[in-house]
Amino acid sequence: MTTGRNLVIIGGGLTAHSAALAARHNGYDGKITILSEESALPYDRTPLSKGVLQGKQQPDQLGFHPEGDYSADDITVLSDTRATNVDLDARTVETSSEDRLTFDDLLIATGASPIHLTGAGFDLDGVHYLRTTDDADSLKSDLEAATSVVVIGAGFIGSEVAASARSLGKHVTLVDMAGSPMSAALHPDITAVCAAIHEDHGVTLQMNSRIDELRGGTRVEQAVLSDGSTIDCDLVVVGVGVRPNVELFADSGLEIDNGIVTDEFCRTSVPNVYAAGDVANWWHPELNQRIRIEHFDNAGSQGTFVGKVIAGAMDEPFAPIPYFWSDQYDTNIQYAGFASDDAEVVIRGNPDERSITAFYLDDGAICAAVTVNNAREFRSCRRLVAARAQIDRETLQSPDTDIRKLSREYR
Repeated sequence: MTTGRNLVIIGGGLTAHSAALAARHNGYDGKITILSEESALPYDRTPLSKGVLQGKQQPDQLGFHPEGDYSADDITVLSDTRATNVDLDARTVETSSEDRLTFDDLLIATGASPIHLTGAGFDLDGVHYLRTTDDADSLKSDLEAATSVVVIGAGFIGSEVAASARSLGKHVTLVDMAGSPMSAALHPDITAVCAAIHEDHGVTLQMNSRIDELRGGTRVEQAVLSDGSTIDCDLVVVGVGVRPNVELFADSGLEIDNGIVTDEFCRTSVPNVYAAGDVANWWHPELNQRIRIEHFDNAGSQGTFVGKVIAGAMDEPFAPIPYFWSDQYDTNIQYAGFASDDAEVVIRGNPDERSITAFYLDDGAICAAVTVNNAREFRSCRRLVAARAQIDRETLQSPDTDIRKLSREYR
């Protein structure tokens, strides 16, 4: 029981939503308050780069809960409210509405923000970043009138935005300093398939390239690459990564290193102060290292986990198999596991058909797996990753191997 305690959650995303519900439903009977800088209630960000930009989904359809459901759980959501100061000694949070909230338990779920480029011309009209529904509304409006789009950064957001823009009939150039799209997350043998998929759909890939400058009058008209060449454009989307939102805690005494540092129970260096989601750099006991994950699945599952911890209803460490996915055009990419840069990669399937399964091997054990347009095998792959199955590469590669049947041995 947590009678008389106050839980304040700074951040209004999936982690905050999941933590608040988990705490309440697992015996936290004190006050729960979510502070959200956005006007909308907590919502799913993943469709912003896909369904929302393509006009298939509306931002007001993305909420996890209607307001009445939060009220029914006695959870207060303060929208349009930013935490301006946190005093961990006095256990208070000051807000942009000049309120001062006291807390017994504090969850930092501030997430991460897009890295903004500061070169010449990046302040022109027509230059966009994507994180919120407001960002998506603005980008969608501009995208409708645009003809030539440059996307800077070929990671998750950049690749998905490029796919959405191309699906709308826009001329798209995808620019990245790496050799192929999704290079930060996937092995080159897999990213080569990702590159081919973009080219199949008519995207111009400008890899191993950097944009140094944007030019235009009041609106962007041209992108200038580091070699001096130019790309005419009337819209630019920047997706070069994010940084954890830790500024509020810079002088708080919390340990900060690529996010708020926590243990395997999401506990920070200050008692009863927790961090979870994109902002947390947490200890993974199975991997024996700290990791910070910026994906939907982790934000939700870690939010639920820390809510249970705060309620006193969890005594097992947070040690999931990392998972992410991406949808681009009609292509589905799924990844489970954690692989080092020197892991061996085994490919099954035909890259020319844009459908493969890839296994990462660590000393012969399957430590991660990726499917590209091969979702029927993914559940089985995930089971093999969880078991760290030792299967020879010839068996994995063989088209005669039934991966689903093989995985049943590891249930």
